[in-house]
Amino acid sequence: MGNKMTLTKDDVTAALRAIALPGGGDLISRDLVRALAVVDGEVRFVIEVPDPETAQAFVNVPRIVEDALMAQAGVQRVNVVLTSTRPAPALKVGRHATAQAAGPQPVPGVRHVIAIGSGKGGVGKSTVTANLAVALARAGRRVGLLDADIYGPSQPLMMGEDRRPTAPDGKTMIPLRAHGVSLMSLGLLVPPGKAVSWRGPMLMGALQQMLTQVAWGELDVLLVDLPPGTGDVQMTLCQRTKVTGTIVVSTPQDVALIDARKAVDMFNTLHTPVLGLIENMSHFTCPHCGGTSHIFGHGGVAHEAATLGLPLLAQLPIDLETRLAGDSGRPVALGDGEMAQAFAQLAAGLVRGGVA
Repeated sequence: MGNKMTLTKDDVTAALRAIALPGGGDLISRDLVRALAVVDGEVRFVIEVPDPETAQAFVNVPRIVEDALMAQAGVQRVNVVLTSTRPAPALKVGRHATAQAAGPQPVPGVRHVIAIGSGKGGVGKSTVTANLAVALARAGRRVGLLDADIYGPSQPLMMGEDRRPTAPDGKTMIPLRAHGVSLMSLGLLVPPGKAVSWRGPMLMGALQQMLTQVAWGELDVLLVDLPPGTGDVQMTLCQRTKVTGTIVVSTPQDVALIDARKAVDMFNTLHTPVLGLIENMSHFTCPHCGGTSHIFGHGGVAHEAATLGLPLLAQLPIDLETRLAGDSGRPVALGDGEMAQAFAQLAAGLVRGGVA
């Protein structure tokens, strides 16, 4: 592709010919590419294989293709879907958890699992998680993002995805790829606007499926966006899965800190390391006068972290761009502004600490 200013289908086709596939050949020589489109630097196409068995062998191909194309000049975004011409039996999500070996088990292929929680809702935990995932991917890490907020899954909106994940063999789901991150969420598996009314056993079963029946591939880190509070999902994750550590997000005001303290206590009770606290909505800088306002108080999370003997990992301001970016499906961490740099620093700290 060289230094061409305008990306074309021929450029993409040439790049795809250089990517070897399991079983030999490439996507072009084996005639597996459908609906190829190149618009304003975005490459979109479908990899259509003949049967679920081939699809299972190809579970890592979309990520390999995405990484290869993103290295080409003029490519801004890649959207690849893997499908089979012969449908597989539907995979039902939302069943009771099945028996597993005693004690927390690793997620196959995943080096680190970091759970991100909060004592209460509305503190921006999901926004922090989405942006941290993107920042880690931009830092060169292989990143997965599991939206375990069963009742209020928001990662599909924040990551700009609404496609339904496929399960070519009827047993294993293939995560979507968004902004360099492998994504799975219950919000992608149920119709939009449909309420999930499940009791604890169903919640635990769904979480188990999204951890063990998803082809995560080889990941440096899997971020788990937990629901707020200290309930079944948090306990199930920490008791059944080897979690490297947790991060607790809070705003500075007392009502949030009370619940954040409870979340830390829960993780300690579950013998799950707490990597640190993040103060979100730390302050607001007026875009007109440049003045700073501490709407929710000042320094509360920093004081709480010091009291608990935990690191304060970041202090993130209230920021209009962050909200707009999340609503548009393109997290602010994709850019180069002040907030993107803040998330890049947060990601770099986790990498330096050897947990991501």
